[in-house]
Amino acid sequence: MIVAPSFLTADMHRLEAEIASVRSAEWLHFDVMDGQFVPAVTYDQRLVETVRGYSDRYFDCHLMTEKPEASFAVYAGAGADAITFHLEASQDPAAGIALLHALGLKAGLAIKPATPVERLAPFLADVDLVLVMSVEPGKGGQKFMVEALDRIAWLVSFRAERGLGYLIEVDGGINGTTAPLVRRAGADVVVAGSFIFNRNDREAAIAELVHGRPD
Repeated sequence: MIVAPSFLTADMHRLEAEIASVRSAEWLHFDVMDGQFVPAVTYDQRLVETVRGYSDRYFDCHLMTEKPEASFAVYAGAGADAITFHLEASQDPAAGIALLHALGLKAGLAIKPATPVERLAPFLADVDLVLVMSVEPGKGGQKFMVEALDRIAWLVSFRAERGLGYLIEVDGGINGTTAPLVRRAGADVVVAGSFIFNRNDREAAIAELVHGRPD
């Protein structure tokens, strides 16, 4: 399972050291919030561009924004490898997926907890990644929603039945207890912020997410 540390809880004043502290992570995750699609406001493409100056790892950008397609080219220019946008925020998800591919990026679709997972079905043959939110996006301090496990299982089954290749990513409340649950359900990628960056030994935190707690 791939672990994608989220910079939402990283120390923005010591980015190079923060990146070095998660050196075993294959991906780096950027949660972009605009204060409109979700209540919170975070960073923008400038952080992605800055971190790209320190790292050649896979940059996974999650846009929790209204009209996400308008900023695809900006994030591509900043160094994103993949952009995931919300099904709920797009008037034409198929066109958004096509635009990302035209920009040379991997395309992902995300859904909020209340959105029926079946609404993704028309787009799953074309996406590279599906992001299942296991908390309500844009609100801190939430617990993992166990309903996400059924959504992961549905996506695993749909993928297998149709021979598709999208990755399944899970974001929200991921820690040493919930990571094994989503791994067993079939998730390929987990996003974790505070569980990693609030630990002194970030490499041990990443290993725990991948392999479970040491005996």
